[in-house]
Amino acid sequence: MKVAVANDHRGVEAKEQIKAIIIELGHECVDFGTSAETPVDYPDVAFDAATAVSTKKVDRAILVCGTGIGMCIAANKVHNVRAALCYDELNAKISRQHNDSNVLCLSGDLLGSQALRKIVEVWLSTDFSGGRHQRRVEKIHAIEQGKNPRTVRPGQ
Repeated sequence: MKVAVANDHRGVEAKEQIKAIIIELGHECVDFGTSAETPVDYPDVAFDAATAVSTKKVDRAILVCGTGIGMCIAANKVHNVRAALCYDELNAKISRQHNDSNVLCLSGDLLGSQALRKIVEVWLSTDFSGGRHQRRVEKIHAIEQGKNPRTVRPGQ
């Protein structure tokens, strides 16, 4: 799997740890973030990584800022992106199984290295369950297209 990573100045240390985990798990890593602690505007790097997911240049992305909130908001503005802000393994697992999240957003300030490792490992190794959840993901796509999700029929 090809995984993009992106971070602002508050996610430098966490990003480096995440890159190592991605490579250790046998995946390819593409870095859209900064390596400096000079202030970087998170929407800029979130856009770059989320666009790589949207255009299928990468399979998924992991974004890190101070809280993860700003990255998540910015990434979810990009077409075909389903970004999830996760603070534990259960959030990571459910975001993949139920929501087919393709972008993981994390806090560089609030998560320790052990929690980061567990969340990233679970998120990268969990598959989308499909089934009843597929219908819901299709409704999310309908909203992106400006449609009422109640009008979506399964398989459309």
